[in-house]
Amino acid sequence: MKSAVFATLLASAAAFAPASQKAASSTALQAFEEDIGATLPLGFYDPLGLVADGDQEKFDRLRLTELKHGRIAMIAVVGYLVQEAGIRFPGAIDLSGLQFSDIPNGYAAFEAISYAGKLQMFLAVGALEVLVMRDFVGGEFPGDLRNGYFDLGWDTFDEETKLRKRAVELNQGRAAMMGILGLMVHEQLGVSILPSTAESSYAF
Repeated sequence: MKSAVFATLLASAAAFAPASQKAASSTALQAFEEDIGATLPLGFYDPLGLVADGDQEKFDRLRLTELKHGRIAMIAVVGYLVQEAGIRFPGAIDLSGLQFSDIPNGYAAFEAISYAGKLQMFLAVGALEVLVMRDFVGGEFPGDLRNGYFDLGWDTFDEETKLRKRAVELNQGRAAMMGILGLMVHEQLGVSILPSTAESSYAF
């Protein structure tokens, strides 16, 4: 109820804004409506007005951040599901003899891994962020982090195919961010949203 009242007040205030200000705001909002990611059913969705000023540089920075988080989330979801299926690296994880197979999945893994192991993970993530997951040469689009080192056939695609693949990656990343968040929250609630492998007819 309070939200409805607040929204009504905002709408009323907007009605008295100068016409030139509203026109400029409208033009700015239309600047990114044709960009990838503006897909049905929401279209261009910016409820907080982060790019309402039409600042292209800000939009590109936010898009890069969204793509990086989406890529990390996709890896996280796959990693979570693989470990939940009981698949582990062979051998020991540290010099004390702790086996990879003894590391539980999810949050509990952080408690099982030693301080030195956590420090190594922190440094590895930092190195990737500083040395790898950055655009050093001015990529073709926000999120193009090839930096001239590898192509993987990207330049062989036509423009329509490139746009489609970029849209697929962006939307898959968005879904993965929601997916890993759901897995983490339900794990903390003690209510798994994954089917039990013990009751499955598949051999993992």
